[in-house]
Amino acid sequence: MRHIGLDVHRDFCEVAIAEGGKVRSAGRISTTKAQLELFARSLGADDQVALEVTGGAEAIARILRPHVARVVIANTKKLRSISEAKAKTDRLDARALAELLASGFLAEVWSPDEQTRALRRRVARRAQLVRQRTRAKNEIRAACQRNLAARPEVSDLAGKKGRSFLAGLDLPADERQTVDGCLRQISFLDEELALIDSELSQAALASEQMRRLMTVPGVNLHTAATFMASVGDIGRFENPRKLVSYLGLDPRVRQSGSEPARHGRISKEGASEARHMLCEAAWVLMRSPSPLRAFAERVRARRGANVAIVALARKLCVLFWHLLTKGEDYAFERPSLTRQKLRRLELMAGAEQRPRGRRAGAAPVPTQAAMKAAERELAEQSERAYRRLVADWRKAPKRGAGATQGRASSGRQSGKQRGRASVPDPAL
Repeated sequence: MRHIGLDVHRDFCEVAIAEGGKVRSAGRISTTKAQLELFARSLGADDQVALEVTGGAEAIARILRPHVARVVIANTKKLRSISEAKAKTDRLDARALAELLASGFLAEVWSPDEQTRALRRRVARRAQLVRQRTRAKNEIRAACQRNLAARPEVSDLAGKKGRSFLAGLDLPADERQTVDGCLRQISFLDEELALIDSELSQAALASEQMRRLMTVPGVNLHTAATFMASVGDIGRFENPRKLVSYLGLDPRVRQSGSEPARHGRISKEGASEARHMLCEAAWVLMRSPSPLRAFAERVRARRGANVAIVALARKLCVLFWHLLTKGEDYAFERPSLTRQKLRRLELMAGAEQRPRGRRAGAAPVPTQAAMKAAERELAEQSERAYRRLVADWRKAPKRGAGATQGRASSGRQSGKQRGRASVPDPAL
């Protein structure tokens, strides 16, 4: 059995082979489908191949997998022997990959299936389009500010009322050209976003997991799609703490010797877009009654709004793990909001509008406003129940590590107090 390392570049791959305890360089091959297929046919059925994560790594792995025993896509963040080497060349990098693969110390990344990769591409494409649209809107606002235009009464300058406001401004010719060009760009981006939202809606309607995540108030299509695109198979995380660490929502820890552990800011490892969408959902949750809002307000009273939002995003991540692992919908779901979300998905996917009004002979049903009011009252009751639970938990006598003075207080704690004891968060 041979262990082969590939240092992948845009035009070529440097090849190294580890066999019988020795490593040798095997030259270069062109990074084309024809050359890679020819190289794959020259390999043995028991060979193993390692390559770093690059833009074309997955395509190369698909060509090699049918011909070898194993293809490992290495995690570049854990290859210190390559990134921090004093002598770094393509040949030495390929040899290092082959040696690490042969020794079994090569950190491998998870390779998603084609459906998850397609979802990732759509989510990434949509995020780029949203950023471009935001830049165009900011350029319009900058043009208005440069010309001392009055503050508009509308929030969206690219909407119908906003365009009417911009049309009535007295702008120089060059500024008018800038504003009109940005509006045309925004119209084009809106059309592209509508196409991607239609595809994401179809994927969400076909995915039981995405629809389950949307039972949580504040979680929409884009949050659920981004989370599932980043995570993929939830079964590869044996507990929620590993999922939190994978998304970079866990705090950094420094501890040595007899000193207590020091917890810093979150690590921000993994997909930044998933963290962003979870924080956006957290801001929405802060505006509606629920046990999650009560939890965030409890943290905000001690640590401030920004820390509370990140803590709520982490709580959402843990909640998602439990929902997907146990196959259950959110216990404090608001059914009318969930139905509204699913109906919006159907419309974006191309479904026809339903005729309004009640069919002849049909039994009367509660109005939408009455249903929402009743569900909101139930959500407020669950929030009050959570607050009473926390209050009773604080009054109860502490035992063991939880008996450390200052843990249940609302004041700011020192690093030593935080390191000496750890009290788990109460269940929702």
